[in-house]
Amino acid sequence: MLSRTIARFMVLSLLAGIVSGCATTHDRIVLLPNRDGSPSALTLKTAKGEQVLDKPYAAANITDGTIKPAEQNADTVKATYGDVLAAQPQRPVSYILYFISGTDTLTPESKIMLEKVKADLKARSAPEITAIGHTDTVGKDADNDALSLERATTMRNVLVADGISGEHFSVAGHGERELLVPTADNVDEPRNRRVEINVR
Repeated sequence: MLSRTIARFMVLSLLAGIVSGCATTHDRIVLLPNRDGSPSALTLKTAKGEQVLDKPYAAANITDGTIKPAEQNADTVKATYGDVLAAQPQRPVSYILYFISGTDTLTPESKIMLEKVKADLKARSAPEITAIGHTDTVGKDADNDALSLERATTMRNVLVADGISGEHFSVAGHGERELLVPTADNVDEPRNRRVEINVR
């Protein structure tokens, strides 16, 4: 068994089959760089030893529990595992779009962001999308519940009209119950008037 400690990493593991008529297990572990450039590390531990991978493309071969360092770099990983990496599902992403007070109309800045959302969704095959609407604390709870759902539904309709499939698209309105910026009642806070679009 491998014991993996430390967070944020991507691991590429290759299992080889039977070698020379013996049931020998081969694993290759390669630490891939995080897309955002943040550091990561991975500790491999077996009954026969321990190895820390703490640099991009650091690698180890494990044969029947024995860990040995391996040489890998961006080019060899791409050549060996390019098809596997290309077949990985795209990572989930979230967007926040903001609205003019009391309406389902986007702010000018969020209209620009909406174009990025559209481009991202078109680049994904069969994305699952959730749009969750929110409001600030101005107004009655029931009105804010309705407005938050209206905002989420409007975003869904805009995206579907632009060619995004509505088949895996859900909407919800949370009113003022999940404030991004906590405020007292009847506070006009622009950052709370939003729709969160989660894509996976």
